[in-house]
Amino acid sequence: MDFIKKHIEWLPALVVVIILGGSLPYKFGGSAETAHIFDVVGQFLGLEFFRTTGGYIIGTVEAIACILLLTPKMRAYGAVLTAGTMAGAITFHLFSPLGVTVQWMENGEMQEDGSLFYLAVVAFLSALWLMFQRKDELLALLGRKSG
Repeated sequence: MDFIKKHIEWLPALVVVIILGGSLPYKFGGSAETAHIFDVVGQFLGLEFFRTTGGYIIGTVEAIACILLLTPKMRAYGAVLTAGTMAGAITFHLFSPLGVTVQWMENGEMQEDGSLFYLAVVAFLSALWLMFQRKDELLALLGRKSG
């Protein structure tokens, strides 16, 4: 039982790394879906630069979060970075023209993908769980104690 208690954090950390890491080839590879997502979000925000570079910016943040999550002493920071990034993703899926099911044109055909929203929710909840597990460590950064 001590082994499980000691290593239980690896499960949600690996779930997040698989989700975020799995999206990196799309963010850095110039996929039509990624281009559409960041074009819509950048236009919604009125940030021209985000329309073309948002995928690279968010991909870099997610890659850093993955590295931190795989480093036990830095896991709390990776969880915070993941929770913030996924909160943004969830917000844009729900409250922008992007939608829960993303629809885009690729090679002259309409495509759609509803999994991104749900994967963001799973990553967000996993990060929250990790933050809760590391709450003492995170509160110490703020000069506070749990209790």
